[in-house]
Amino acid sequence: STAAFSEPMAASMGASDFTVTCAAPCVSPTGSVALNAASLIATYTLAAGTNLKAGTLYTATVTGAKSLATGLALASPYIWQFTTGVTVRVTRPSVTVTVPVTTSPGPTTGVPTNTAITAVFSTSMDPVTIDASSFTLTCAAPCVSPTGTVSYTVGSNTAVFLPTAALTAGSTYTATITTAATDLAGNALGGNPALLPAASNYVWTFTTAAAIPVSHVSVLSTNPTPNAVGICPGAAVNATFSVPAGLRMNPATINSANFTMTGPASTPVTAASVVLDAATGTIATFTPKASLVAGTTYTATLAGGVSGVADLAIPADTMLNNFKWNFTVSSCAVVPPPISLGSASAFGDFGGSAGTTNQGTLTIINGNMGTTAVSTAVTGFHDTGVGCIYTETTLNKGFVNGLIYTAAPPPTVACPNEGTAVTGAAAAQALLDAQTAYLALVAMAPVGANPGSNLAGLTLAPGVYPAPAGSFLIQGGNLTLDAQGNANAVWVFQMASTLTVGGPGVASPSSIILKNGAQAANVFWQVGSAATINAGGGGTMVGTIIARSGVTISTAGNVGIVTLDGRALSLGASVTMVNTVINVP
Repeated sequence: STAAFSEPMAASMGASDFTVTCAAPCVSPTGSVALNAASLIATYTLAAGTNLKAGTLYTATVTGAKSLATGLALASPYIWQFTTGVTVRVTRPSVTVTVPVTTSPGPTTGVPTNTAITAVFSTSMDPVTIDASSFTLTCAAPCVSPTGTVSYTVGSNTAVFLPTAALTAGSTYTATITTAATDLAGNALGGNPALLPAASNYVWTFTTAAAIPVSHVSVLSTNPTPNAVGICPGAAVNATFSVPAGLRMNPATINSANFTMTGPASTPVTAASVVLDAATGTIATFTPKASLVAGTTYTATLAGGVSGVADLAIPADTMLNNFKWNFTVSSCAVVPPPISLGSASAFGDFGGSAGTTNQGTLTIINGNMGTTAVSTAVTGFHDTGVGCIYTETTLNKGFVNGLIYTAAPPPTVACPNEGTAVTGAAAAQALLDAQTAYLALVAMAPVGANPGSNLAGLTLAPGVYPAPAGSFLIQGGNLTLDAQGNANAVWVFQMASTLTVGGPGVASPSSIILKNGAQAANVFWQVGSAATINAGGGGTMVGTIIARSGVTISTAGNVGIVTLDGRALSLGASVTMVNTVINVP
């Protein structure tokens, strides 16, 4: 567990200040607490060789922690709860976004000399492992490798190397994040090229050009808008920034000190989180810890000035003055909430009671795989376990960057820890949780206008969209999902029958484009029968697909990779795929 603070904390913070507990008969764990280099993030690490109990509610409490500058303790304990899943995490983290952008073979050209170096990770990292030794920036002589500071921001999963001074124009630099960087489960980085299942460094190169002119950060838009009324009590509050071209906001400045809310009057609103959108680097979201109160006017404030919000220029561009706006909350129609997947959230692929088949050598599942069937129902895969091979051939080898959960027997004698009663029970629980999520999706009332049966070419706001004739198509174009600046926005698509993405014709893949802070984790496809995704190969699908009668991704012989940023979960029939990459959000 991690806790991020609005200012540096005293080094005396220890296990008595940050606790994790559970109710009897569960035994509360023991562990240690460490601050990151900036003293802004505390990480609770379990004692060596121990794990939390599966399927158990835990309470984390931070109390007594003191400010490094003033010595003042937290005004009151900060408490939150979480429930553990039924699987262990062995999926290696990856780098999903870099600034400057990663090109192959590189270097990326035209990079401004006065910009910081940024990397966004696929999951929450251990902040203690992100430092000047694991994130470096170098250049060859006569260029002098720069010095700088390295920071990591919880929530946005973003690491930043901020050079002490502007880089040298016309020089080629190499940025490296090493395998010393690990996620919160201790899994080392899977870099580029990914040498899975082994860990590897992530390396990218770029060449510098002219500096970006000095400017100022400003607020481009807010959600809710200024003086808005009728805002739902469960709403999050967002602001989208205008920054110089190619730059992002500094995630370390998007915090509960620089983004505040009050209401009624000057009463502070406690934040559950204040984070910067990782995809764009320009959208800040304040999520209240408790629902807002109907009939109350709230004031949101973004701090300007030298200690306020800033971008990643060198030196940083700041906002001249504070930015304030008001909005009024009232009772309203229920907006789509995030859907809990329970233990199924850890699975990129779940083949119901029938298993999963892969064809091709380019398939990678960045997450777990499961089925309630026996291990022989999974073919064409191996995972991170030693000797855990599921009927692979020379032409059909897919990699699961995680574990495969099936009923007995084990897939091979060299893999005794899979295909057991334990993995079978975990798969059974994941199926139950997926079924529960499916029924919750079915029960949701429509929100938003009827989009028609073919979603291609549309731009849709968050909502719950039932298929008017029972089936949805995305054929002849792409679908854009516009969060309108709300990083917590949710889309639910309900189908009594089928989902077909791509076509007409096998050579016409379709994709889903996320816009203005939309998150793959908040897109759901409830499919009453079967889903077919880009039968001709290629394209990018987004969201969690839960289908009653199977999911088919691409078809035999296709070499164009289909990417699914989400999950393919079947409740009954099998999942089949050809050269597919699945990234669990």
